[in-house]
Amino acid sequence: MEGVLAFWWQHGPVLSVVLPSLTAVVLLLIGDQGGMAGQGGSHDLGRLRWHRRVAMASVLSGLFMACAMVWRASQGELVVYRLGEWPAPFGIVLVLDHLSALMVLLTYLVAVPVLWYATGGWDARGRYFHAIFQFQLMGLSGAFLTGDLFNLFVFFEILLIASYVLLLHGQGKERFRMGVHYVVLNLTASGLFLIGLAMLYSVTGTLNMADMALRVAQLTGDAALLAQAAALVLLVVFGLKAALVPLCFWLPGTYAAASAPVAALFAIMTKVGVYSIIRTHWMIFGTEAGEASLAVADWLLPLALTTSVLGVLGALAAHTLGRLVAYLTVSSVGTILAGVGLFTPETLSAALYYTLHSTIVVAGLFLLVELVAAQRGDTGDALRPVHAVREPILLGLMMLFGAASAAGLPPLPGFLGKLMVLQSSHGLDAQPWLWTVVLGVGFLSIVGLARAGVVLFWHLQPAPSGHAAAGSSLKMLSATWAFMAMTVVLAVVASPVKQYTDAAAAQLADRAAYQRAVLGDLGDSTRPYTGER
Repeated sequence: MEGVLAFWWQHGPVLSVVLPSLTAVVLLLIGDQGGMAGQGGSHDLGRLRWHRRVAMASVLSGLFMACAMVWRASQGELVVYRLGEWPAPFGIVLVLDHLSALMVLLTYLVAVPVLWYATGGWDARGRYFHAIFQFQLMGLSGAFLTGDLFNLFVFFEILLIASYVLLLHGQGKERFRMGVHYVVLNLTASGLFLIGLAMLYSVTGTLNMADMALRVAQLTGDAALLAQAAALVLLVVFGLKAALVPLCFWLPGTYAAASAPVAALFAIMTKVGVYSIIRTHWMIFGTEAGEASLAVADWLLPLALTTSVLGVLGALAAHTLGRLVAYLTVSSVGTILAGVGLFTPETLSAALYYTLHSTIVVAGLFLLVELVAAQRGDTGDALRPVHAVREPILLGLMMLFGAASAAGLPPLPGFLGKLMVLQSSHGLDAQPWLWTVVLGVGFLSIVGLARAGVVLFWHLQPAPSGHAAAGSSLKMLSATWAFMAMTVVLAVVASPVKQYTDAAAAQLADRAAYQRAVLGDLGDSTRPYTGER
């Protein structure tokens, strides 16, 4: 047992990528469960059970490893895992620091209840759901842990290809239509990603992020201008992934069309874009990047505040509960990136705490959307009065709890996160704008969610005779309540979590320490770049 734990401890970063990929291969070898539910026999049902067992065992193991990595990172250790024992910048490296460990943990905190929810029946509505789900986790973990920009692109493509398939899971005309838009936009972004990488490689001669940060700081003249242009190109790429204005309008329709567990898992997808913006524009183009310093500072904050405002206006105008939650996702991204765009460790720490809250609560609300829609017959999640749901107290309490957290009412973590963002902006030039937007968006969020709650639950007309309490299986309810419970836990442990995000922000600001850990002797910032190694 000690040997197994020691192995996990030593190889945790790479196992976080390898585990879901190997699990996906095993699931493919087991074979498909037969497609749509009801079309297979006992043999297919047996395969489905094995799919569920293997997949759940994998994500629970991944959650255990993620917790261990967060604990390891909290000790102040920056772990560099060199694949093939090639030293950076020549070889591929995985880097475990406070931020990457936190994001991997967040991924698995979402994945475990989502997968449990899917085993309530959604996984049987299409082919190879569990295998694709594991490939998605592989791409997410790799994107958060890689220390190389090109491999960030590679893991982006892995998670995007998996997301294309998951989006169409369960089939349907609307999902296919939104899937086409989603694929086209992301393929365009992938092309721009490669262009941005080529521009940076042409002036730095490297794709390792620590090495690139070292070289960008020494650029002057036309080379520095080209690096700044590349920074703006990458902001467009990551802004589309994160749903930043004006690249956010694909998200509401796409997420609303996806099946409930897929939409809930996609709550972490926008955070990949946010993470990439933090990693590139804090470390490579941060305050110590010479002439390319803070290349996107004039753009990021205004775009973030605009995103938050347009997101909540979209939620007010939404005609379905699914679109309302999707627009709140957009609005939350704006609040997070506003903290990031102020470029201080204090605002970044607050933004990271709010990232945890918004991801968890949005994922839970996407699951709740289907629970409500399943009890409203043909009306589904449309925001118009019909008969009462069969379980108004249970679902109403879940809606009330999720809405209060999403809107930022005390003492829930949404309130604490927004309060942290507001306090961290004290004394900054942008403080009046930030306070106005955050407080105004919070108020409008309450209005929009209250309107939805009234329409969905404030009715005296009983459900028609014989109308089943659909969508209320124990698995589905427990998975949704798991997200609600996590928001309570996040509020209870707000102080230690905030201490961790403070350490994460401070570690990101200490670019020299990151370079020394990854590059060794090459990480000396005083060493001039000659174009040779």
